Formats: sequence, structure tokens, C-alpha cells
Amino acid sequence: MTATGPRNTPDAVDIVDVVALGESMVTFLPSRPGRLADVPTFGRAIGGAESNVACALAAAGHSARWISRVGADGFGDHLVETIGAYGVDVTAVRRDPARATGVYFRTAGDRASDAHEVAYYRAGSAASAMAVGNVDLTSARAGRVLHLTGITAALSAECRGLLRELTAPRPGRPLVSFDVNHRPGLWPDGDGPHVLLELARGADLVLVGADEAQEVWGPHGAETVRRALPGPATLVVKQGGHGATAFDAGHVTFVPAPHVDVVAAVGAGDAFAAGFLSATLRGLPMKARLRYGHLWAAAALTVPGDLAVPPPTASRGGAAPRPGWTAHADRLAALDDGAWERLRLGPGWTQAAAATEEVPTP
Repeated sequence: MTATGPRNTPDAVDIVDVVALGESMVTFLPSRPGRLADVPTFGRAIGGAESNVACALAAAGHSARWISRVGADGFGDHLVETIGAYGVDVTAVRRDPARATGVYFRTAGDRASDAHEVAYYRAGSAASAMAVGNVDLTSARAGRVLHLTGITAALSAECRGLLRELTAPRPGRPLVSFDVNHRPGLWPDGDGPHVLLELARGADLVLVGADEAQEVWGPHGAETVRRALPGPATLVVKQGGHGATAFDAGHVTFVPAPHVDVVAAVGAGDAFAAGFLSATLRGLPMKARLRYGHLWAAAALTVPGDLAVPPPTASRGGAAPRPGWTAHADRLAALDDGAWERLRLGPGWTQAAAATEEVPTP
């Protein structure tokens, strides 16, 4: 499926390439490895699946809008100012004087390890109060793509109602992108599998990890996931370091992931979604969309934080190239299959002046 133009014409709201709706939190990153109890100081950053996607797309030259609620506090100020500094439209973000902005702390270890710790302080946050009645639905629908995730649905019954409204069939709605993003800790009532399946079936484009699909719904393997989700026009099943498989218009496309020297295994899923959406907005073929997803994920995996500036791309659709940018990502995405499979990406690769078959770790 290609997002080739606006599908709606709301009054007095600019139509952007992508609208991303969901909670962002202030993230505290440790100054050194170790237990949270032992870390003396933390650096401040931002974290949020939907805002990560919006920031990455804006950094790549797309027009993006982030919609959420934050507290009327300093952390809310920081989120709005930082996300806006990427070039994201934040005018539809609402301030909640009665609820705080969510924050969380994490250790420096790999999230997949037993030693990794995350401490969330988001219960009752401003974003958890998002509802049909207090979110600017006109702004939410004023995009070529509306990007949502299952995290928002887990925050509250009001948030679930909002996502049901936004994924409901209606004339002129934007292309709805839904990243399942299952977070078991946010679903203590066990309703997650049912709600996520309902929302995924209402979307046009669904992104899901093969491991989380198995955890949530039981299917094993990309073809089985597709049988469980036959409705979305496009389904992308991410298979970790193995690659990703897309089902679209009756075709199945698999693209292996490049070899990556991982610095931190965080943010890759959001970056993959952003890269895939960028290529979709540019009208590129499915193979290229998956390759851009892998490249943007590699950009996130080779930096310490959750959010990485994507690799430079010459242009987006018919737009002129951004000044000073090269066609670095375009060159890599255009490699022949053999060269693509030999590709190895390490820290600093997004700033390399040129690359043909391999980008070595500096």
C-alpha cells in the first residue's frame, strides 16, 4: 500500500505526512552500568514509541505531527520543546494541570538480559487520560498516515476508546499504521491479546515482531501470523536479526537484516517503523521499504539512546534533497542482493561519506 496523497480535507488544519499519537515520557539514562540502586547520576532524554517515529521522520525531512497530553510541569515542557526541536508539529499536544508527565529510569544493560531494570512512573499520567473528548481528532486525522501503537491502548480504558475511534472504518480516514508493541506489564487484566488483535484488524498497515505475535496470539512463523491477521492490506512481521517479511497485495516479500554491531538494543522497532513509513510515503517498492526499515533500525542499534537520527536520504518523493545531505541510505538500499547480505553496520555508519558493499565499524 502506498500513501500517495491526502485522504481527508479537514478545515484549518495542515495536512502532514505522518501524525503519531501516543505517550512520550522523560527518560533517565544511567551514567554507568549497574543496578538502579547503585547508579549515582542519570542523564535526561525522551522516550516514547510514537514520538520516536515522528522525530525520526521529521529529521529525515518529512512533515510530522505528534499528538498527546503532558502535565503542566517542567517535564512536559521538556518533552514538547525537545520533540518540537526535531521539526515535529506539537501544536495539538494538550497540557493537563491535574496529572503529571510520565517518567522512567533504566539501567544500561541490554533489555533482553536478566540484569536489566526499568522503573516506570507513569500510572495516572497526563497521557493516560487521552480520550475521544479531549484529543483534537481533526488534527489526528489530518495526515497521509496516522501512526498508532498498542502501548496507548494499554494505558487506560479511555485510551482504548480513543484508538477504537481512530481505527474505525470511515470515509476519508488516513492510512492507519499500527505497531502492536505488546508490553505485558501494562496489561494486568489479561485483555491485551484481544484488544491488540481488534485494533490490528482495523488498521491498514500492521507491524509486529514474530516473537511478540507468538507471545500474544500464539502463531509461530510469518505465514501463520498472516493467517491470524488476514485483514490489513499490509502486514510486516519483524524477525529480529534474521530479517522481515511483508505481506501486501497478495505478494510475500522477505528481506534479510544487515549485520549490525549493536551498541544498545533499544529503539530499533520504532526506527524500523519510521524507515518503513518513510519509504511508503515515497512510493517505493516493498523490497525497498523493508530495506529502509532495516537501515533506520541499524541507526538506532548503533547509538546508546532510544532515538537516532536516520541515515541521510537524498529526497523524499518529489521533494528537493535537503541541503548538505547525501544519498547514503539510498545507495545502501539499492545494493544488489549479494552486497546487501554482506553489509555490516557499526557505530558511526550513518555519517560515512560513501558506502558500496560494507560499512566497517570505526
